[in-house]
Amino acid sequence: MQLDLNLLTALDALLEEGSVTAAADRLHVTAPAMSRSLGRLRRATGDQILVRTGRTMTPTPYAIAVREQVHELLQQVHGVLAPSRELDLRTLERTFTLRWHDALVAVSGPALLAAVREQAPGVRLRFLAESSTDTPELRRGEVDLEANANRPSASDIRAEQVADTGHVLVVRAEHPFARRKSVTAAAYAAAEHITVSRRGRLTNALDDALAQLGLARRVVVSAPTEAAAFAFVQGSDLLLTAPESTTRAVAARLGLALIPLPLDLPRARVYLSWHQRYDTDPAHTWLRGLARTALTGSPG
Repeated sequence: MQLDLNLLTALDALLEEGSVTAAADRLHVTAPAMSRSLGRLRRATGDQILVRTGRTMTPTPYAIAVREQVHELLQQVHGVLAPSRELDLRTLERTFTLRWHDALVAVSGPALLAAVREQAPGVRLRFLAESSTDTPELRRGEVDLEANANRPSASDIRAEQVADTGHVLVVRAEHPFARRKSVTAAAYAAAEHITVSRRGRLTNALDDALAQLGLARRVVVSAPTEAAAFAFVQGSDLLLTAPESTTRAVAARLGLALIPLPLDLPRARVYLSWHQRYDTDPAHTWLRGLARTALTGSPG
């Protein structure tokens, strides 16, 4: 078979969009032209690629198996054929997938989107929720950029610390603690607590710090996101301990009170992570710069 790189581009779009129409829109071709490309792909591979299930199209097992490889091959082709091409942001058409901690999406996501839309209106962002398990999407090319508290250990994953912050105690405005300028560690430990954990954990570094003081707290609930935890705090006397940088603006908007934490905790760090394949990708480098600015407030 004679190799046609246009088919690789079409296959990547079809597998990402899961729709002939959406893939056509993405590549700026007509839906009939994309349907013809799908037909050529089916003949070339001997597989249906996408099959109709009701009103939607579902990828076949073969399509799912090759999706990551196709995306990575296409990126490699782009790098080989246009390694030194100057980046034209006004005409750039690309979708970036980002997996950020939910609090970082809420606090820094709007600033990143505004900067992207101003500089490159053809670029789209997809923010994904964090998984309850460690996932290899960065390595597989399914996620372009991560931002969270974890520093990856894999040698092929780049990680840059872009921020750190202290912790504060968050309570509802009518909470007895809200009338105090400070609380003791003993009073803090004696209250009921809520934790934030995408894995549903009821303990964290706080419990280790309290144990060193001979204290223990009672965690009655864990929430998967800070937004959910704030809702619990609003309607109860539960205490939430959270990073100050992602909490202050939201707490003010929700009418919650912030109190200094009565014990020392390691500062919460934020890491920006990506796969090394994007080190010299001009568009990815541009996005990393905007993400760094959104997360820290400065280019760094």
